[in-house]
Amino acid sequence: MLVGAPESVRAARAYVREFIAYHLPDLAPDHTADVELVVSELVTNAVRYGTEPGDSLLVGLSGTAARVRIEVRDPVRRRPSFKPASHERDRGRGLFIVEALAECWGVVDRPFGKTVWAVVAR
Repeated sequence: MLVGAPESVRAARAYVREFIAYHLPDLAPDHTADVELVVSELVTNAVRYGTEPGDSLLVGLSGTAARVRIEVRDPVRRRPSFKPASHERDRGRGLFIVEALAECWGVVDRPFGKTVWAVVAR
């Protein structure tokens, strides 16, 4: 569990590195970097749009050397959406990154919130 705060993005990235080192040590470095970036983007979205002060979120990983499934759970049912490109804004590109790196991704509603998931394959 992570708190719904910006510092949780760094903690999630560290968790990815530890998980892969322990459970998937044969994962290629570029695949590891892609998983880490997708987790970072999904956790950033959960912090910004899926939590209120005092809320928490959960990051789950599973997989093999060929594909890694990522799940980020938060307590808000609002679904992530693509933001139009803008030169005035320095954010809003997260889902485009997820779309580019993930084989597939989606959202599952839960009784208290949602799970945003993605599968990153080699």
